[in-house]
Amino acid sequence: MISTRSKYSQQLEKIDELLGSFAEKTAGDIRALTTALTGDAEVAETVLDGDQEARRLRSAIEGNCTDALLLQQPVAGDLRFVTGTFRLVSDLAHIDSKARDVAELAQTLPVEVTANLSEHLAFAAERVASMVEEAIEAFRTSDADRARGVFAMDDDVDDVYLAAEGVVIDLIKAGETRAKYLPELLMVAKYFERMGDDAVRIADWVIFRVTGARERAAVKPEE
Repeated sequence: MISTRSKYSQQLEKIDELLGSFAEKTAGDIRALTTALTGDAEVAETVLDGDQEARRLRSAIEGNCTDALLLQQPVAGDLRFVTGTFRLVSDLAHIDSKARDVAELAQTLPVEVTANLSEHLAFAAERVASMVEEAIEAFRTSDADRARGVFAMDDDVDDVYLAAEGVVIDLIKAGETRAKYLPELLMVAKYFERMGDDAVRIADWVIFRVTGARERAAVKPEE
């Protein structure tokens, strides 16, 4: 017969596994946006269709966490892992939702317009996807230094948004014939910046879990 502790350990392992799967899915969706923004409608649709899987993963993670809290009453490190996962899965869901928002914009933006920011957006997508992966792995391994590396990557994403603003302003000044699409183009860059902020919050929570102190407390979650 499997002991209560063994069942509990298996449950914690399952939460950790599901959290890794959710992070992998989210990072994959973000990287897919690079292709979607080149006019690949099939890829954009695939990202949009990922909503059901995201909901399934979030529900499974939160359900397992609730069971662990109510049935096993974890203490010390286990308690911090379970309660921290509740917070992290919310931020992951926000990131994955924003990826679908970008996919929707990709379906409406002409390729000729997105081409103006193709290199910037491809860089941002890869950076944000890496931030998600690193932040979640930092949480799973309680690695504060790895989490701090996410902060540095966020600076790159912020720079991309500033560069995108400059490109859009130049296009407006030059009399871009498809100017009506430029606000949406800039919004795509803004979504990447916001996804980066969500990843920073995850990393900041990792550091708090390890050290007991916040380093990026000014980064507030969205309503």
